[in-house]
Amino acid sequence: MASPTQHKPRRRRKIEEGSLAHVTHGTLDLDTHTHARKPAFPLVAFLWPAKGTVSQWVTIPLILMTAGLFRWAVGLWGYSGLQSPPMHGDFEAQRHWMEITKHLPVSQWYFHDLEWWGLDYPPLTAYHSWLLGVIGSAINPDWFALFNSRALDDPSLKIYMRATAFISEYFIYIPAVIIFLRRYARIERVNVWEASIALVAVLMQPSTILIDHGHFQYNTVMLGFMLASMSSMAAGRPLWGCVFFVGALGFKQMALFYAPAVFAYLLGICVFPQINVVRFLAIAVVTVLSFALLYLPFLLGILYDMYRGINMDDLPMPPLLASLPFSLDEKAWYYPIILQLAQTIHRIFPFARGLFEDKVANIWCAIHTFHKLHRYSGPLLQRAALLATSAAIAPPCLILFLKPRKELLPLALAATSWGFFLCSYQVHEKNVLLPLLPMTVLLSGERGLLPSIRAWVGLANMLGVWTMFPLLKRDDLRVPYFTITLLWAYLLGLPPVSFSAYHEGSIGGLKLATKILHLNIYLAMVVWHFVEAFVPPPADKPDLWTVANVLIGVAGFGICYLWCLWRLVWKSGLLQTKGAAQEEKDSTKPKTQ
Repeated sequence: MASPTQHKPRRRRKIEEGSLAHVTHGTLDLDTHTHARKPAFPLVAFLWPAKGTVSQWVTIPLILMTAGLFRWAVGLWGYSGLQSPPMHGDFEAQRHWMEITKHLPVSQWYFHDLEWWGLDYPPLTAYHSWLLGVIGSAINPDWFALFNSRALDDPSLKIYMRATAFISEYFIYIPAVIIFLRRYARIERVNVWEASIALVAVLMQPSTILIDHGHFQYNTVMLGFMLASMSSMAAGRPLWGCVFFVGALGFKQMALFYAPAVFAYLLGICVFPQINVVRFLAIAVVTVLSFALLYLPFLLGILYDMYRGINMDDLPMPPLLASLPFSLDEKAWYYPIILQLAQTIHRIFPFARGLFEDKVANIWCAIHTFHKLHRYSGPLLQRAALLATSAAIAPPCLILFLKPRKELLPLALAATSWGFFLCSYQVHEKNVLLPLLPMTVLLSGERGLLPSIRAWVGLANMLGVWTMFPLLKRDDLRVPYFTITLLWAYLLGLPPVSFSAYHEGSIGGLKLATKILHLNIYLAMVVWHFVEAFVPPPADKPDLWTVANVLIGVAGFGICYLWCLWRLVWKSGLLQTKGAAQEEKDSTKPKTQ
């Protein structure tokens, strides 16, 4: 036992202003005139007073209050479908789902009046809608009165709906972001203060705020479950990762963008460094049980409706059952359950809607601009989309399978979801939120705030929200769009309001070719906004500016996909020699005079 004189209390590690951590991670830069270190971009300067002196239990609530203020301010503007007959947009869709889940038996949820925003999301969305419908009906029954509340534009209903998006996000997404960034930063050896800078950047992500709190949806619930899954896998808890990922899939089917990478990682940790059959079986069993638990309330509700004698004989047969090579006994006790499951699959995967509905910046819409794809049959286009998507997602998934390391998860998920967005079937412009999330959390990693990563993350986010401008313009969200987007660009030192990420001599700076590429894309976005605002399109081409938006966007997204894939290859070490690794490390060190 050590004597009192020999005992030395553990000292709290202090990271000095000029330490290697601040230099290599990108929060400090060198003034070219005075050679003194200075904040590398405005967000660092804003958080500088909290560096090393203020507890994270003080800074995090302040960050959350600030992020919440901007979310609520965006919510004061319009939303999808405001006074826009006949369908009244996504706001009405979400409200209508609360109406039908509150009043109708479970067996009717996926069959009821499909022409008026029929439910087409997985069961967890239905449960969420039911809960919000119950609470809202207790406040004002008129908001969700069956058949009589359609297209309701009540200001008090707007406040309630905005509050549900806000609270849902703060219950699920916000905690998941905080926990994952802290865990990922620890894996990447990034200190807490720098992780807080990345936290602000993620929470102020313009596309997420404008879609969920402006246009109006609940995407952050699904994204929160996905972050919880990533966090669990990063913590070495793959079984919890399976549970949370099933939660993400159970809330929105577009979480399938992440599924191949998640599968590759989970399979990889069962094979490397040695085959672990027990882990594989545990993952399989937990995944199956999670899906069973997800569907259990839905199936119990159907059984209860059967017990109550609710007639299901007049429900139409879903195409999935109609296409079976054998017939089912419609009098069998299990038939209603099979019918309901088939209908949910039919509603969740809308292959009948075609390759794409609205103009979206992926390869199919871009090709359709020059070569009309509607001349081909639906099955042929589905197979083409499947083949193209498989080719795009195979490289990142293979890398993650061969190198199932925690620090590779964000890059692999970003590359895989970019591949899905660019090549998949029935992609919407809002799906760009999926690749943007894992790409943006790279800011909390090693050297994540250096221009070599920050500029690429910034370009992807600026381009992503820019491609959604035609959608946001229809919702009368131009002012929030410009305000939130330009604020985020300023905080991160990005064009068109700041060029700190592109300064010559910056530590960890970009190569000249990359700067030219990025600045030309930013220039194209700025010029497009001026042309779209002041130059009317030709009478015979009313969608000309929207099509230009698509073509610029798909080119930029393709470059972002290639960058993520290249960074994944590099970080995995598959092609990297020891000398190259040392060269990259040395490139981030400040040059001595």
